Amino acid sequence: MNAEKSFTFPFEDQEWISKLGLGAIISLVPILNFAWSGYLVGIIRNVMSNDAEPLPTWDNLEKKFSEGLILFGAGLVYAFPILVALCLPLGVTASSSLFSGNRDMEDIARTLTGAGGVLFFCFLGILLLYGLLLSILYPAILVMFSREGTFASCFKLREAFALISKNAGPFFTAWILSVAASLGAGLLVGFVNMVVGFVPCVGWIVGLALSMISGVYATAVYAHLFGQFGRAAFAGERVRTVMPAGDGGVSMS
Repeated sequence: MNAEKSFTFPFEDQEWISKLGLGAIISLVPILNFAWSGYLVGIIRNVMSNDAEPLPTWDNLEKKFSEGLILFGAGLVYAFPILVALCLPLGVTASSSLFSGNRDMEDIARTLTGAGGVLFFCFLGILLLYGLLLSILYPAILVMFSREGTFASCFKLREAFALISKNAGPFFTAWILSVAASLGAGLLVGFVNMVVGFVPCVGWIVGLALSMISGVYATAVYAHLFGQFGRAAFAGERVRTVMPAGDGGVSMS
C-alpha cells in the first residue's frame, strides 16, 4: 500500500481545486450532500481500477446522489440498534413523570428514574463497542458497494468480515491511517480556529472555509486508502465497475 499517494493524490489532478471545492460546497447542502458520499464511492472505484486520475468529475450528479442515498439508507439500518438503545432508557426515565405527581407513587417514580440511568450507562458501553465495530466494518462494506452498487451489498456481513480477515494487513493499515488523517485535520482546524477565532467575521470565515476544506480532504484520503485496500484485496480479479444509467449497467475492466 502506497500511503503517501493517498495523501498527495488530490494535488496531482490539475482540476483538484474545482473538484474538491465543489465537493466542499455540496457537502454542506442538506439532502444534496448525499452526492458527496457517491463521489467518495467514485474515488474508491477509480483507485481500484488503477485510474490515472482518481478524483472523479462532477458530471452525472444524479448517479452520485442516488448512490449516496443508498448508503444513507443502509446507515439508518445500522443506526437502528443505537436509536433503540438510546430511546429505551430515555423512555423509562420519562415514564417516571407519570407517577411523580402522586405522593403514593413517588417511590415508583424514583425507581424508574434510577432504572433509566442504569440502563443508559449499561447501553453506553455496548454502544461504544458497536460504534467501534461499525467504524471497522463500514470501509469493507463501502468497498463491496463500490464494486456492486446495490443496497443488498451493504448487508453482506459475512463477506465483509471475510474480506477484512483475509486482507488484515492492508485493511488495518488503511484504517489506522484514515483515523490519523481525520485526527490530524481536526487538530489543525482546531488550532487555526483558536488563533483566528478572535478576529470578528474574517476569522470566522477563515475557520469555516478551513473546516470545509479539511473535511473534504480527509474523506478523500479515506476513500483513496480503502480504494487501495480494495485493489489489493481483489488483486487478480477483474474489477466490476458500476456504469452510469444508460451505459449498460455493470461492466468489467
